Amino acid sequence: MEEKPKSIWRKPIRVPQLLLAWLGLMVVTTLIFIVVLMVTHASLAKFPQDLGLLIAGAAGGTVLLAGWLWFRWLCRPRNLKRFLFVVVCGATVSALFYAEENWRSKRAWENYKHEWEAKGERFDFASIVPPPVPDEKNFAMTPVIYTTYGFVLTRDGKLVPSGQRDRNWTSRLDFNLGDDSWETNGTGNWARGTLSNLKLWQARYRELAAKTNEFAVPAQAGSPAADVLLALGKYDATVEEIRQASALPECRFPLNYDAEDPAMIYLPHLASLKRASKLLQLRALAELENGESDKACADVRLMLRLSALIEREPTLIGMLVRIAMTDIAMQPVYEGLAKHQWSDAQLAAMEAELAKINFPADFNFSMRCERAFAGGILDYIRKQNRMGRYRELSDIMAWDNAGKPVESQARKFFLAAGVALMPAGWFDLNKLTIAQMHETWLLRIAVPEKHQIMPAMLVSSAWQPTNTLFNLFARDLVPTLANCAKKFARGQAIADLARTALALERYRLAHGEYPETLDGLAPQFIAQVPQDVIGGGPLKYHRTDDGRFVLYSIGWNEKDDGGLRALPENGFRAEGWSQPTFDEGDWVWEYPQK
Repeated sequence: MEEKPKSIWRKPIRVPQLLLAWLGLMVVTTLIFIVVLMVTHASLAKFPQDLGLLIAGAAGGTVLLAGWLWFRWLCRPRNLKRFLFVVVCGATVSALFYAEENWRSKRAWENYKHEWEAKGERFDFASIVPPPVPDEKNFAMTPVIYTTYGFVLTRDGKLVPSGQRDRNWTSRLDFNLGDDSWETNGTGNWARGTLSNLKLWQARYRELAAKTNEFAVPAQAGSPAADVLLALGKYDATVEEIRQASALPECRFPLNYDAEDPAMIYLPHLASLKRASKLLQLRALAELENGESDKACADVRLMLRLSALIEREPTLIGMLVRIAMTDIAMQPVYEGLAKHQWSDAQLAAMEAELAKINFPADFNFSMRCERAFAGGILDYIRKQNRMGRYRELSDIMAWDNAGKPVESQARKFFLAAGVALMPAGWFDLNKLTIAQMHETWLLRIAVPEKHQIMPAMLVSSAWQPTNTLFNLFARDLVPTLANCAKKFARGQAIADLARTALALERYRLAHGEYPETLDGLAPQFIAQVPQDVIGGGPLKYHRTDDGRFVLYSIGWNEKDDGGLRALPENGFRAEGWSQPTFDEGDWVWEYPQK
């Protein structure tokens, strides 16, 4: 009786045969990689090293061999039944796991949200969108301000399609000051205790006039201040239009708050407003030097008014721009004080504007807005996940927790894959983690009722989410938001130092010298002397032997360094551009020696 030949699927495979098959598959895979590289790369110099090709070939051969062995094993009826049973059991367990995690996560988030909403907190994105204001009262709706955003947003906050945008559109607030790629210390730096040098600006405008007719200059050079004002004179009409617009009582820019992804809300007006502050700063400096202190005071107050108009805009970047605009306004205030150019009425008017600033409260407002933004972004990512838009997920995950783009395509893929596979409820857990982060940490850094921002909270109570998908998005938010606290603290210190310096100058005008202590300023020259936003104690003050004074906050390190600034070891390219680090040393208001 003839024996039937055994099926190749039942024949045992010996180890030498497996080894030979693996080597053969490895060679084939390596050859395929080489062919692909020859097709996709321009030169042999871009090929991987030999070791890289060997590893890739070995991995490819192993995968192919394992797949063939698995398929061979699966062809046996008994094994197929076992495999199907395992698949059904795994699918059942997975379904139960996803259902349980979705229910648990949603319940935890809803319970937390209801508890805190009863205390007045709001977590949804819609709660931070500012209410509409009448157009006739709205600074943002005036013609000159409309130019800062009209190329990309309509007056009712709708995004202008890319193909319909006017490529020749120009914001009337994007003033050209002739400072592009120009390295100079022509504008002083109050934080370093340096004054401006308008001769450098004068020379710059004369240099540009020899190449272009962008700026007007006299045939013969006059005083630096007069020549700078002449060069900037082409913007006078626009500045007056901005001044009239700033008198309106309300401001609400028509941002595209209805964007599906909150991270894609456009903020084109911020750069223009900051640029306007730079123009007003230079104008005010020139006006002071030209003996026109009334005009300089008006320009300083306009700078402060512009920064105040975006006070309630629910974006962190908007608040950071506002802090920067406040800092820009301080240079003419500082120089006018150093040269005793302000009158008592002007000093009182500028102090009244600065007294309105409350950056500790603004910090908490910004953190609540960021919390709502985070929730909106998570809802958007969940929607992309549910709709299977994995390419969009990959783009969303293309940023690390330091705000830098992720260049590794593999990392982007695995991050997106992890988000795509995780239970939908874990988005709620990330919301919960973010809310808890704010409750237990970020919203305790600033204490508005005590006029304080506490750096120690970043060390003693810093709350770092664990590195899991439960907290993936919350973890990425931590370093960015924590670092912002220092900027808000310094912004408040700037306003407080300036207010106190203005009161000291009013005292000097009345008594001929600065007081021995700050106690003599209130209430005649200031309603109440501000306390130090760091530590809550009094600002440090003492007179110097040459009739000046040193006034300072103890700064971010919470240590009294005796009024010493901390400068970086390596400054910027031009002498005088070095900024204090603001991490060490004191935050000092001191006039240069005569």
